[in-house]
Amino acid sequence: MTKQNLFKKILLALAATMVIVYFYPHPEANRYTYQEGRPWNYAKLIAPFDIPIHPDSATLIAARDTLDARFVPIFELSQLVIDTVISRLPDTDRNLKQRLGAELRKIYASGVVDMSTKEEIASGELRKIRLLQKNTLSEMPATGFSSPRDVYLYLDTAITDTALHQYFVRANLHSILQPNYVRNEEESRRHYEYDYLTLTADRGIILQGQAIIDKGAIITSQDYTNLRTYEHMLTQLHTGEHKSNLLMGIGQFAYVALLMAAMLLYFYFYAPEVYGNIRAVTFMYSLVALFFLVAVGLNYFVAQGIYIAPLIIVTILVLVFFDGRTAMFVTSVLTLACAGVTPFALEFIFLQFCAACAAVFSLRELSRRSQLLRASIIIVLSYIFAYVALELLMNGSFEGFTWRMTAFLAVNGVLTCLAYVLMSVIERVFGFMSIVTLVELADINNPLLMRLSNECPGTFQHAIAVSNLASDAAARVDANVQLVRAGALYHDIGKLANPAFFTENQHGVNPHDALPPERSAAIVINHVTDGLQLAERYGLPKVIRNFISEHHGAGMAKYFYINYCKKHEGEEIDKTLFTYPGPNPQTRETSLLMMADCVEAASRSLKDHTRQDIADLVNKIIDGQIAEGLHNESTLEFRDVAKIKDAFIKRLMTIYHSRIAYPKAPAAPAPETPAQ
Repeated sequence: MTKQNLFKKILLALAATMVIVYFYPHPEANRYTYQEGRPWNYAKLIAPFDIPIHPDSATLIAARDTLDARFVPIFELSQLVIDTVISRLPDTDRNLKQRLGAELRKIYASGVVDMSTKEEIASGELRKIRLLQKNTLSEMPATGFSSPRDVYLYLDTAITDTALHQYFVRANLHSILQPNYVRNEEESRRHYEYDYLTLTADRGIILQGQAIIDKGAIITSQDYTNLRTYEHMLTQLHTGEHKSNLLMGIGQFAYVALLMAAMLLYFYFYAPEVYGNIRAVTFMYSLVALFFLVAVGLNYFVAQGIYIAPLIIVTILVLVFFDGRTAMFVTSVLTLACAGVTPFALEFIFLQFCAACAAVFSLRELSRRSQLLRASIIIVLSYIFAYVALELLMNGSFEGFTWRMTAFLAVNGVLTCLAYVLMSVIERVFGFMSIVTLVELADINNPLLMRLSNECPGTFQHAIAVSNLASDAAARVDANVQLVRAGALYHDIGKLANPAFFTENQHGVNPHDALPPERSAAIVINHVTDGLQLAERYGLPKVIRNFISEHHGAGMAKYFYINYCKKHEGEEIDKTLFTYPGPNPQTRETSLLMMADCVEAASRSLKDHTRQDIADLVNKIIDGQIAEGLHNESTLEFRDVAKIKDAFIKRLMTIYHSRIAYPKAPAAPAPETPAQ
């Protein structure tokens, strides 16, 4: 079974490794990681070969804008257009056709263009054109051109001769007029590209041996372009590229695998409560893989988006469900895994380390929502302070400081509040229990506890007393105090089914007197199963239901068993009729409850509450349970038992301490009777 569990844990670590490596930057990624506007964090880079200086992105954009503003399109004049238009006029009257054709030739001599070109001219966007004639370009103003619509409207108003106007109407000119100056798109595009290449030609060469960029220099737009050119040329010259890619992939796998293995070893040596719980190990690896994907996704869609990724949520969640040391280690593993994605690994690691420390130190125990809000503010402040410190360390000034990065870090800190939402999801998926939920469950205004208080007041008072008793002992043996407190409050809710059959709720009348012992035992024992059904109905988590099922373990209802034995001497007795369904306590918390439950109930029957009487009672009950083997499956140790007994004795001594009798006030003297 142990080997099988180990195999499962190794598979979980391997699965997390494969997921992270799959989304890691591919081996084809840049050799150097850098960003425009940030310092060059490597040594001075010397050109190993001549590198052309291509214009930077800003220059390219400016060149495009300049060319768009001043480029003059190319047109061609088609002499045949006017002849084609005239040939399409009606032949009904040759004289009128010649007269209208003459008018058209005059207008076409000034030039006719299409409607879209005319609109550009009218708006002032097109002031000149270039005319291509016999492979020669000549520039001319565009102000004298008309459109087919202009020609039609002009003739409609300019022709005063009635016969000619009637002929003009019959000619239906609006359907046959065509522009004779036509834009040559192919020539215009060819000249545009040539002009653009002229404007964006290389600006020179970085000769072999010259510096491409110095260490610590702020990367300008031109520097960024030069670096990209250098890496592109380096990739082309690299003859062993495929081999290099394979080796880099192996290196990434080994790097991540070592991190995942280190996490598993940490659980084995320093967090056995995690290592021994396959759900906890699954939770840890799932958390690391999930938030790595979140960081990579944000970094892919947003420049420097990895700084928005709320990785400190991992710290908070592990802290809430486990402990601060484990939270720091898991966060460190996640941070190192993400460091290979960001261009500034050391900066990223330092920021995450400071934020994780702030989260652990400010949130040692999360029991209220306000604590998480306060922790988020502290995390934001730690991020910003660490960022300022880094800028001063690396640059010696605030030149590299950007409000954009500050905003990213502030958003990151605020997003840590989402940990509160994720806590409830994790509780449902993995069955863990946070202190926040335990505090909410232990609130006596909880509907189920209010019902217990109203319908079973004696049981409710007993539950509170047991809760206090067990909590004291839990603090002594490093058990979960909040869990014990909450479990104790709910352990007897099954008595709601038959309140009057339990001593603490009776008022002089005991219904068991009229029942046979086996029937009474069944009613008392059923408060466990009734409690489990009620807990299921009210949605109590499994860890609380464990207290209900285990607080009597597989013990016996001895009072009724002894009475039954007295009435059936010499007969074979079925002990299962008087045995609780169990199981026996599986954790130190449920063991504590079993002890506290019996001790508190028995202490009420003591006539004298001296220290010796209480100590004898506590020793008798706990030693008896241990002798019966009821705590064999628990994680309690023998050295814990002594601490538990001492805690019980001191608490019971405090509860039953003797009080000083208040003296009676002396009687007031009788008033004197006045003399008669």
